[in-house]
Amino acid sequence: MAIETDVRNLATDRGRDVGTAGHDTARSYILERLHDTGIAPYLPGGFEASYLLDGQGFTNILAAVPGKDPSLPPVLLGAHYDTCGSLPGADDNAAAVGVLLEVADGIRVDPTDRTVVFAFFDAEEPPNFLSPSMGSIRFFEDQRLSDIHCAVIMDLVGHDVPVPGLEDVLFVTGMETDSVLGEVIQGCKVDEAIRVLPTLNRYVGDMSDHHIFRTNQVPYLFLSCGMWPHYHQDTDTPEKLNYGKVEAIARYLDSLTRMVSAREMASEFEGYDSTAIELRYLKEVLSPLFAAMGMPLSLNGRSDIDGLISMVREQFGI
Repeated sequence: MAIETDVRNLATDRGRDVGTAGHDTARSYILERLHDTGIAPYLPGGFEASYLLDGQGFTNILAAVPGKDPSLPPVLLGAHYDTCGSLPGADDNAAAVGVLLEVADGIRVDPTDRTVVFAFFDAEEPPNFLSPSMGSIRFFEDQRLSDIHCAVIMDLVGHDVPVPGLEDVLFVTGMETDSVLGEVIQGCKVDEAIRVLPTLNRYVGDMSDHHIFRTNQVPYLFLSCGMWPHYHQDTDTPEKLNYGKVEAIARYLDSLTRMVSAREMASEFEGYDSTAIELRYLKEVLSPLFAAMGMPLSLNGRSDIDGLISMVREQFGI
């Protein structure tokens, strides 16, 4: 229940907009939780990596668990902690923050081969999104101590997918960035409470902090449950979330991190054709849904996937 407690402490009616008291309270809460777990700061000066742009102050919160071989480039796990205005932001993005804290504690107890960096990014929401003030951009350009082996970013991981029959789905994009990530996704243990549906990032776009890693050709995975009716609404509150699903995503992320840490990346960036893997997962996940609707599901190649994704997004808005 630790993640639910974190969400309820973070997702208040004051929001976590940059420069507000709610933002300060959330930052203090995350720092306290990191101190409680006994995890170490990523930077020598402590957990807080502050920066100033156009008179506005921002703070990334960066922690790390040293790996068994600290000479290897680290894996980065990241999620933003700010909100859009004064919205509570339970799904966006307190749930992902709670997952990071949960996984950090597990990795601390049983470290991986590589160091794992836990990045709580500031300033992901408008008006900072994709601007120089965005926390993940400032991390990559100013605060990063080394190359990143692989980045795993989360956003909107607390809710049921709003499509009957797909509620338990977790979307994963980015495996096209390296063939090893396709192998990892296929081999990673998945909790029975969720089903993983991997697909191309271009179907959703750079909707979160994975943008800076993709544009700098760092292999990445992006985990999300997609859009839902409470996105950027004052109804994005803690009681709306499925905490069983969130806990399952935390267990999945722990396993994913360990597998990514143990492997070397193998292929040219975005040179991997993931079509066969996508077809397999799409058929497994969507066949029961289409059968229940009395519709045939014919998937044989990329053009079929393109058409399916377009139809699903138009019909269900996810």
